[in-house]
Amino acid sequence: CFAADAAPAQSASTSARRVLPADGPTLADFMPSGGGCGPAGGDVVVGGGAQRAPAVRKPPWLKMYNPNLTPEGAETYKKVRATIKETGLATVCQEARCPNAGECWSSGTATVMIMGDTCTRGCRFCSVATSRTPPPLDPEEPSKLALAVERWGLDYIVLTMVDRDDLPDQGAAHVSETVRELKRRDPHLKVETLVGDFQGKLHLVELLADSGMHVYAHNVETVERLQGTVRDRRAGYAQSLSVLEHAKRYRPDLVTKSSLMLGLGETAEEVHQTMRDLRDVGVEVLTFGQYLQPTKRHMKVTRYVTPEEFDEWARAGETLGLAVASGPLVRSSYRAGEFYK
Repeated sequence: CFAADAAPAQSASTSARRVLPADGPTLADFMPSGGGCGPAGGDVVVGGGAQRAPAVRKPPWLKMYNPNLTPEGAETYKKVRATIKETGLATVCQEARCPNAGECWSSGTATVMIMGDTCTRGCRFCSVATSRTPPPLDPEEPSKLALAVERWGLDYIVLTMVDRDDLPDQGAAHVSETVRELKRRDPHLKVETLVGDFQGKLHLVELLADSGMHVYAHNVETVERLQGTVRDRRAGYAQSLSVLEHAKRYRPDLVTKSSLMLGLGETAEEVHQTMRDLRDVGVEVLTFGQYLQPTKRHMKVTRYVTPEEFDEWARAGETLGLAVASGPLVRSSYRAGEFYK
């Protein structure tokens, strides 16, 4: 998405900053009108022209291996994939291009993204499609999802959601109904919800917390300083912390969880401070993973964090009393069922 040449100079009357919509920007609003990113997106200006900065080469520890090493794993993978296709369900494994999709599917688990595959926000790290007016919700989705999960034979399911700022309740009632339908079909099923901030409206946090789920997850994504660069401007560090804190205060029996991406330009002290902030609002589980640029239109990787550093962050979090999953390819819901147990 980076332009090979700088755009022509504009007059003062045409170079004024574009007026953003009242509901905030999408990913497209970060892009110049020609579709490319300006120097702030990672280009280097040389002699009046913008040239793409050198890419950071992927290290060998990020190489993925085929997880379907056994006939059983391959068969399970095919079953899960077929069920997803038949039901029309959207999985974050696909939409967010998760590097662990093959591994998780071959073990019979998946993270399902509900409320469609189009988000109203435009975070610069995320490959999920964005729109100010996504399609309407499917009222049959809770029952369809419960049927699919029953067919999978799972004992633990992770639900995640797109942000739906276009809805009065941001979709909280729909998520709650989905959890209840899952529990109606299988009272022993463990449900983790990885949800948005609901614009900081705490009564919506309570609505979801009362749905019967076991783990309330919401990701701060990055350190406080980088929030405005990495996340949509309608999100925020303090807002995310308040959501996590309220969920735990309102329902102390819930496990609260969050996640950080590394490799975005954060410092070690900023990561330590974020861990302390999360602990202080009652978060119990924290995951660390390497940020991977999904497409050329998204933020570039600042650096690749070594496996040894991820191990150090795990130890640091455990010292603070957090349960930590940390590794280059770890994601919020990676082996969530195993970790919860």
